[in-house]
Amino acid sequence: MPLAGELPAAGHTVEELRAAIDERLRKFIPDPAVTVIVKQTLGNQIFVIGKVNRPGEYPIIRPVDVMQALSLAGGTTPFAALNDIRVLRRDGERQITMQFRYTDVEHGRALDQNILLRGGDTVVVP
Repeated sequence: MPLAGELPAAGHTVEELRAAIDERLRKFIPDPAVTVIVKQTLGNQIFVIGKVNRPGEYPIIRPVDVMQALSLAGGTTPFAALNDIRVLRRDGERQITMQFRYTDVEHGRALDQNILLRGGDTVVVP
């Protein structure tokens, strides 16, 4: 939109984008009516690889945590190292590795490690 300029949409909700466009347009139009509609979501995929029954790329349209991602991949195989699962995440140029101990979460302990995944995250099950 020429008056509002360019806005990056990645990592923002529809409401955040609508509010940002509204704020920029208020300089030129009093009380603008702004509507933002998502036509297609790209880039919101997670990857589950390693010793799972269905490794691959999974589109996410709602928040998904690590346990749910493992479920999407059909669960782990009998030879999976359940307490050595890793979540790989890019943060700009940096790669972050987070440990996930399946049996802890399964038994209701250390639930804070069952993080919500972001688009581009990879769950590695050795």
